[in-house]
Amino acid sequence: MASRNRTSFIETLYDYVTGDEDSRVCKDIPDGACNDQPRNFFSYLAANLLGKVADEITSAKLTIPWLFGLLDVPAIFTGFLVPIREGGVLLPQLVVAAVIRRVSIRKTVWLVGSALAALSLFGMAYIVLSFDGAEAGSAIIAMLVLFSLSRGICSVSAKDVLGKTISKSRRGALMGWSASLSGVVILAIGLLLVKVDFSEYGVRVFAGLLAIGGVLWILASVIFASIQEQPGETEGGGNAFTVAVQHFQTIKTDICFRSFVIARGLLLSVGLAPPFYALIAQAHSDSGLLGLSALLIANGIAGGLSAPVWGYMGDQSSKRVMMVAATGAGLLGIFTFFAVSNDISWAISEIGLASMFLVLNVMHGGVRLGRKVYLVDMATADNRAAYVALSNTIIGVLMLLGGLTGLISDLLGSHVTVGLLGLVSLAAVFYIKFLPNVSEPT
Repeated sequence: MASRNRTSFIETLYDYVTGDEDSRVCKDIPDGACNDQPRNFFSYLAANLLGKVADEITSAKLTIPWLFGLLDVPAIFTGFLVPIREGGVLLPQLVVAAVIRRVSIRKTVWLVGSALAALSLFGMAYIVLSFDGAEAGSAIIAMLVLFSLSRGICSVSAKDVLGKTISKSRRGALMGWSASLSGVVILAIGLLLVKVDFSEYGVRVFAGLLAIGGVLWILASVIFASIQEQPGETEGGGNAFTVAVQHFQTIKTDICFRSFVIARGLLLSVGLAPPFYALIAQAHSDSGLLGLSALLIANGIAGGLSAPVWGYMGDQSSKRVMMVAATGAGLLGIFTFFAVSNDISWAISEIGLASMFLVLNVMHGGVRLGRKVYLVDMATADNRAAYVALSNTIIGVLMLLGGLTGLISDLLGSHVTVGLLGLVSLAAVFYIKFLPNVSEPT
């Protein structure tokens, strides 16, 4: 009886959230998955939410750079945090896609990835309490490599599970709820950290955040395991890496695509900047975790503020979105350089730096959305897979090379790195101006 009541409640809540009411939408998923869709919707939502929160509180662009500053880790290590985190997620996707295709129940692959993610975060927590300096930096980087590879495994398999269990017209609602709820949770965590006495707990706070991240991944795996997934095909399907190799000549023959890849490479300057803003904020924070919590709050607000605006603009012109966002990031980088160089107190206060971090994340969101929409609009059904696979491969390699920006920070300071990245962002704007406009506004 209790089980029946619980099922009825889940279905009612699902109808309310998705707006199905009288009719249950069931498109592009196996017939056997239709009855399980309400339960799968919330299982996927909860697991995805926990993963997002774990990613944010152990962020390679904020939490770990701040921790590196406390542990006196050389800035060269900080420069590789975002490239390894992002490139490490991207590159394995190109290799494991064919392997996943051979597994009929794809959630199993996700569970393996989540277990490895938890293990790597627990490893980081131990390292934080046991080492410092370059030794801590190299050990955490090694764990971050494992974490990124595991997240790549999760990313590929999660998309497959989503496509098999949730109707096409309901996936956007699921991801929207996940993003909104995770933003609320991150804001709450940021507010809680304001009350923590940093002088008393020091790096133990960060060890705790990393350990909590590991626990969240374990909880996510328990919930994800409850998804009722129908066995899928284990034959056919292409390996994205193979597709990329087969179509590598495209970069030479397709001028529009080559120009897009160059533009996307220049736009990496926006994605590489956040860790150095975190180092600047850490250096100018007088009250420890207040500075970190302010950046966490700013990061949480940024996503909620920017997504609707960039989405609307992207429907009109994805090229303009990239230009506007890169311009904002570039000018912000140059301003930050002058603010730190000239010790402008209001700008380098905790609130001032948090505001700049918020703006940076808004601009980064615009760059990400703009280049994704531009690629989709530029491609056709015949070449889209090749474009995505090839551009991801090239950008993944460039991103790893971008980790060398940490050398500049070691030699000249984080503010100089931010300023130079800002100049590259403005160069990207100038280059993107000459790209063809591929959007078709209504």
